[in-house]
Formats: sequence, structure tokens, C-alpha cells
Amino acid sequence: MPSTPHYDDDLRLAHVLADAVERVTMARFRAEDLVVRTRNGGAEVVALDRNELDITDAAAVARLVAEAAPDAIINCAAFNDVDGAEDRPEQALAVNAFAVRSLALAAETAGAVLVHYSTDFVFDGRRTSEPYTEADAPAPRSTYASSKLMGEWFALDAPRAFVLRVESLFGAPAGWTGRRGTLDAMIAGLREGREVRVFTDRVVSPAYTPDIAAATRHLITNDAESGLYHCVNDGYATWEQVALEAARLMGVDPVLRRTTSDKVALKAARPTYCALSPRKLATAGFTMPAWQDALDRWLRPGGPAQLGLE
Repeated sequence: MPSTPHYDDDLRLAHVLADAVERVTMARFRAEDLVVRTRNGGAEVVALDRNELDITDAAAVARLVAEAAPDAIINCAAFNDVDGAEDRPEQALAVNAFAVRSLALAAETAGAVLVHYSTDFVFDGRRTSEPYTEADAPAPRSTYASSKLMGEWFALDAPRAFVLRVESLFGAPAGWTGRRGTLDAMIAGLREGREVRVFTDRVVSPAYTPDIAAATRHLITNDAESGLYHCVNDGYATWEQVALEAARLMGVDPVLRRTTSDKVALKAARPTYCALSPRKLATAGFTMPAWQDALDRWLRPGGPAQLGLE
């Protein structure tokens, strides 16, 4: 077992001088969606990578936050190796749960807003219709999902906190060489004319990272009610339907290998029906565009998927 925690996401600390200090800890292209929008809003951003701060070190977190005196802390870091978490539960819990407790305590001491990102995997996915809302009871089916749910609880212990559930992230720019999400890998396969495996039974609500970044900024800067929000693009589809829409937008003939969840052997159980409703976010004043609109903005000629970040 490795002696250091496994992170799929780069850790960032962003120091924002326009009424916020943001801890931005997504993979690099996703972190930049947050950082760029903060800078575009007139804020100065200073970032530290994960080699300079281990969020599982509670003392280091407390010291750094005390020095930064933040107005807001945004935590997007996660141990999101879903199958790996079954073999390394201590590491999953360290990053996804106990590190969040440290951030919540640091946020309380600093009087800062805490924003934490969670996942659709907190649900068991056994329903067959109607997107999950924030009022639905979680029922995690894996170590990863359980650790993320614990992180939600710890985050919400902060006096002012937002927990944003996201899923099926996409938004990698052209030439991205880091780890790809499912949709990013799907687009690469379609573009290269390769066979792409798609699930016909798994229902998702894709989430475009620039839209997540914009929603995050809205909640922080508009004094929204604290609590739990589903932060995904509006609507839902099977992965097959997503692939067909992407191929249409790209003007390519897709080569799809259709399959169902029960035909793929995975160590950790995953929810099949993962649709989330962003209606509560809309009541807070931010309406997430439809996932088809987001996909079009990403894939259109001259868009981020061809040229770089928006």
C-alpha cells in the first residue's frame, strides 16, 4: 500500500483578493475553470499545488488557512478511484471525509465560507425515473460513495457551507494530457474514429466544468442560502444518448459498442440511475443550462475542446 494518499485531482490554493480566498483542488483544467473566472472577476489568484499542501495534514491546513485569512475555501479534491477505494479505504476516508472535517474546522475558525464538491454516487441508483433531489435519502453502495457522504456531513458542520453534488464532468481543452473523465475519453474516441463503449442503461446528468465554476461563484457572491445543492447541467440521458448527441454535434459517424452495467465486472458497485435535479440551484438564482447546450458550447468549432479553455 502506498505511504501517501492517492489523489486523482491536483490540489490548488487560490488566494482571492476580491472578497474570497478559494481553495481550488480539481484536476488542472477543472481548477482553471474556477481560477480563470475568479481572475476575470477582478480578483488576484495565487495557487499552490498538492506537493505544497497535503489536505490530510490537519495541522498544515489549519496553519495555511490561518495565514491566508480567507473569506471562502473551495475544496474540489477527491480520492475518486472508485474501485481502488475498496482496497484502500483508509486513504479514501482520509481525503474524502477527514480532510473535509479539517477544512470545515479551519473555515469556522477563519469565519470563511466552505464549498465542497460531492458526487451522485451517494445514491444507490435503484430508481428508474425522476431525477434525485437534495431531499432524497442517500444510500451509498461502495467505500468511495460512503466516504464522500461522510465528507458532505463534515462540510455541512461549518457555520456557512455549500456542498455541491456533481457528476459526469467534462470540459477538457484540446491537447489535454491529464486524466480524462468518461465524456472526455468518449469525445476523443469519436474524434479519432475508434470504437466507443457506451452504456445503454446508465442514466446521467452531465456537468460542464465552466458552468459549475459559474454556479459556485454565484452562490458565494450572492449570499445564497447555505446547504446542499445538485450542481449539474439540466436534463439527463443514457451514455448512449450522450454519445449520439456528441457525434451529431461533431459531424462524425459514431462506432459504438453498446453494453449494459451488468455485463461489466467492476469491484465496486455503482448506481445505474444517476440523474440529478438542479432545481434547487435555480431557486438560488442560478439556472444551469441544458447538458446539450453545454456540450455544444464545448464542441463547437473554435470552442474549448478545439482551442483551449473558455
